[in-house]
Amino acid sequence: MSVNARPLPYWRLSGFYFFYFAVLGALVPFWSLYLKHLDYSATEIGSITAALAASRIIAPNLWGWLADISGQRMRIIRWGSFLAALFFVGIFWVQGMRSMLWVVLAYSFFWNAVLAQFEVVTLNHLQGQTERYSQVRLWGSVGFIVTVVGLGALFDWLSIATLPAAMLVLLLAIWLSSLSVSDSNTEALQLHTKPRAGGFIKQLLRRPVILFFLASLCLQVSHGAYYTFFSVLLAEHGYSAALTGGLWALGVLAEIVLFIKMPALLQRFGARLLYLLALAAAALRWLATPLLVDSLLALLLLQCLHALTFGAAHAVSVEWVRAYFPHHHGQGQAFYTAFSFGVGGVLGAVLSGLLWELSPLLCFAVAAAAALLGLCAAVFATPPAD
Repeated sequence: MSVNARPLPYWRLSGFYFFYFAVLGALVPFWSLYLKHLDYSATEIGSITAALAASRIIAPNLWGWLADISGQRMRIIRWGSFLAALFFVGIFWVQGMRSMLWVVLAYSFFWNAVLAQFEVVTLNHLQGQTERYSQVRLWGSVGFIVTVVGLGALFDWLSIATLPAAMLVLLLAIWLSSLSVSDSNTEALQLHTKPRAGGFIKQLLRRPVILFFLASLCLQVSHGAYYTFFSVLLAEHGYSAALTGGLWALGVLAEIVLFIKMPALLQRFGARLLYLLALAAAALRWLATPLLVDSLLALLLLQCLHALTFGAAHAVSVEWVRAYFPHHHGQGQAFYTAFSFGVGGVLGAVLSGLLWELSPLLCFAVAAAAALLGLCAAVFATPPAD
């Protein structure tokens, strides 16, 4: 029986992405507003947001190694999804900064670990048709939009204090959706037939790989100001929760359009050019956001750049990691998550929390500088051979 004989479980894969990124649709735009509602300072908000990213440094690598040697990738994903929801329940009994940090670290340790492994499951199901990845992944963007628009309207009616309840429902939905997905036929075959030539560390220390990961790190550092304080910036300039949600949704809608068009764009422009454009667009976007925040039209246009700054960058990165680490795919995706979103997310959140107290403009200007530094690294990086 051919490894590709089993039909692609498109909707099952897409459903997991839908609910996983629906959690992000609740978390990213509204988490800082929820913490501000609880009277946390800007520095404390930055630290708590950094804790969310910190778990990405260790957890994905640990789980990636375990999944690669066991071949039980979906079992690990199911347990991680369940334990994330279980530990998140502690949010309803949080009292003070310390307990908040412990709850955030506990649930995010499991929640942040599952996505990297699900990316591997998806790409294994897509053997021979990996260009369709963006067409599966776009449903994550749909989940984000549905959640951010729905909760934005809800929070203009109910208190932002209801955010944890909404997040718990979505975390449980991730676990339930994971129960419908199985490991691909290729997973067991790869474990038995792939030569383990060349260690993971040896591959990681190659110059093109180092430069790629440096660019990825800088790009995520640059997103720190956006993820942590964009909603706060909008609130301080009089934007409602519904309009804030709408702006976040617009960015992800632009991302969906790009995912749909990604196969054609890759064929016409190539992955490297799209990656460089993503970094350049990030620098422009972060510098212009605080300067033009009072212009709704400008914000609408800037949010459309999310198609490049996240959508194009992520789609290219996932495929490049697969090519860089053909025999250590799980560990490669895990390291990409840990180093870029983990280390980069921590640095971006902490740095933005410190700079926000000084000046919102300075906060976003440093974010733009980080994107430019990433662009310099990417210029000298050599993409993997097809």
